[in-house]
Amino acid sequence: MPPYYADSSLHQYSPRDAREVLTPNDTQKVTLIVAACYIVVIAILVCIRSGKSCLVLQDAVADGDCRHVPILEKVIYPFKLLTVGMHEMSHALAGVLTCATVEKITLDPNEGGSTRMRGGIPAITLPAGYLGSSFIGASLVACGFDTNASKVACLILAFFWILTLWWAKKSWVAWATIALMAGLIVICWLVAKSVALRFFILFIGTMSCFYAIWDIVDDTLSRKINTSDASEYATMIGCGGSRFWGAFWLLVACVFFACGVLVGIAAFKDDWDTQARQAENFLGGTP
Repeated sequence: MPPYYADSSLHQYSPRDAREVLTPNDTQKVTLIVAACYIVVIAILVCIRSGKSCLVLQDAVADGDCRHVPILEKVIYPFKLLTVGMHEMSHALAGVLTCATVEKITLDPNEGGSTRMRGGIPAITLPAGYLGSSFIGASLVACGFDTNASKVACLILAFFWILTLWWAKKSWVAWATIALMAGLIVICWLVAKSVALRFFILFIGTMSCFYAIWDIVDDTLSRKINTSDASEYATMIGCGGSRFWGAFWLLVACVFFACGVLVGIAAFKDDWDTQARQAENFLGGTP
């Protein structure tokens, strides 16, 4: 029998140029602009928190007091608590993976967050907070480029929030925060073909990525009771201060954020109309 040669055309794939893959289309450009606005808002809030800058009249801040502009901080406050919760959940998951017994997670408006566990490997559980926040944030940022991906992210977040509530059973702040976020997700899911859900997930992802900023500012300037992981890490390593390690983890967060953006640009190229049609058929036609 003569040899048989398969049609090579059946196995050819059109190569994709890296520049083409990573070049944002018009829909993605809007998402990038919104993400940049989120970063600006976070930067402004950090400046307000640190007392170095205020968006008020000069005579109102002659004493450096920023309490005259509490509205923006109050709006962002539930989202900050949410990112703190995901940060503490990362500690808890790392503890479980290293055979620790997680006793409880605490979210306190004044003290910050804390995870109480027995056992485990501190060298793993301690950095897991920043790494987990950055990874979760980057994943949500990538999902924020697509409506259906944002819906999937919401379902996964729901699972992790249930875990957080299991470890934070006695924290009314955790229950109230997650209940509020769940309500906002339902509203964003049902309004305008879930377009708002994309930007909601994008915002949570950006906040989670840059959690290290909040943690360091709260620890070094606000003097909260629960010290930052950067301070604990500096104590464990024995070199460098909290600001040094805070800058290190902030750099790591920026790398994660950039990776999330690149993945979102490369993976989700659909325009607004295509995403709207696909969203209508999510899970067989859910809202």
